[in-house]
Amino acid sequence: MKKIIALLAIVGLFSLQGCTTSGSLEITPITPTSEVFEVTTSFNSSNNYSKLVTLNPPIYSTDTVLAYRLTSTTGPDVWKLLPETHYFTDGTLDFGYDFNYTNYDVKIYMVGSNLQTVTDQYRLNQVIRIVIVPASFATSIDKNNFEGVMAALKMNDTQIQKINL
Repeated sequence: MKKIIALLAIVGLFSLQGCTTSGSLEITPITPTSEVFEVTTSFNSSNNYSKLVTLNPPIYSTDTVLAYRLTSTTGPDVWKLLPETHYFTDGTLDFGYDFNYTNYDVKIYMVGSNLQTVTDQYRLNQVIRIVIVPASFATSIDKNNFEGVMAALKMNDTQIQKINL
C-alpha cells in the first residue's frame, strides 16, 4: 500500500505542476474612445427654441454626453459647459441653455420665461460642441474646462466632426 501511495504522490507532483513563461506582462493604458461634434444652430419660436441632433450610429448606454456653447471668440475661444444660466440683476432667471440626450440623439434647448426678448447674440448662430465620453472616464475629468477635456481625451480640433443641420 505504501508503494501505491508513493507512486500516486509522484504522479500527482508531475501532473499538478503549472506552466511558466519567461516573458514579462506589459499593460497598456486604455485611452477612451470618444467623439466630438460641432453644430451651429439658431434658437427661435419656429423651432421651439430647441435643436435635435441625431447620433448616427447611436452611442453606447455606458457613454456620457457633455455639451458646450461657444461664449467668446475674443482671444482664445471660450466654451461653457451646459446647463448655462443668465440671471436678471434681481437674481431671477432670465434665460439659459440646457440639453438632454438618449442613445440616439441630443436635444439642445433654451429655457426662460420670455425667450422672444433674448437678444440675437444669444439666440442666433450659436456654436455647440457635443462631447461623447465613456461614463467611467467622465467622472475623472474636470468637465467645466473644455480644453482640459480635449487634452485628457488626447483629441485636437482637427478631430471635431462638424454637423450641418
